[in-house]
Amino acid sequence: MRFISSVTCLMLLVLVGRAWAVDPQPAVQAAQDKAQALEQKAADRQSPKAAPQAAAITKTEVQAVDPAGQAPVDDAITCLSRTIYWEAKGGESADMEAVANVVLNRLGHEGFPGTLCEVVKQGSEKSPCQFSWWCDGRPDQVEEEGRYGIAKEIARKALNQQLQDRTQGALYFHDRSVSPDWAKAYIKTTEIGSFLFYKPRDVAAR
Repeated sequence: MRFISSVTCLMLLVLVGRAWAVDPQPAVQAAQDKAQALEQKAADRQSPKAAPQAAAITKTEVQAVDPAGQAPVDDAITCLSRTIYWEAKGGESADMEAVANVVLNRLGHEGFPGTLCEVVKQGSEKSPCQFSWWCDGRPDQVEEEGRYGIAKEIARKALNQQLQDRTQGALYFHDRSVSPDWAKAYIKTTEIGSFLFYKPRDVAAR
């Protein structure tokens, strides 16, 4: 009986341990809290003394947020990750990183909003949308979890300010397959993979 009781207790401990291990909520909350602080720090980069202290997001924490790509797009990590995914999921890592660069470059820049979700959704209240995936009328849920995992890791590095700006300060980009009229009004900074990148000729963005 003692042997059976010991085995039973051991099994219960294993099951409880697994339950703790698979409960994503603490990691999700930690990641979202850190992302909010990092987002504010990035938006306040023009006045770094006023920026908050912000701990880095870990790989475990970022992957716990929206793991299946089905959650509402309403937090900094999800807004940035979905934008990277939908704008460049078919490209190389360099393409995805460059999209992240543009989103972060816009954050807090004159002419753009002060949060990542506002940056990503800008223009949805009146056409055109700044990022077409957000208001193209198609479902926003992820189709390839592996590629989304890569997008989230790139988002983590971008928020942690661990990502090199491949775009040389670009605020705009477009696919090579199109030639939008607006591009003529800007300075092309670089070409990366499938995309061409631009910044304004003066300080103010439009």
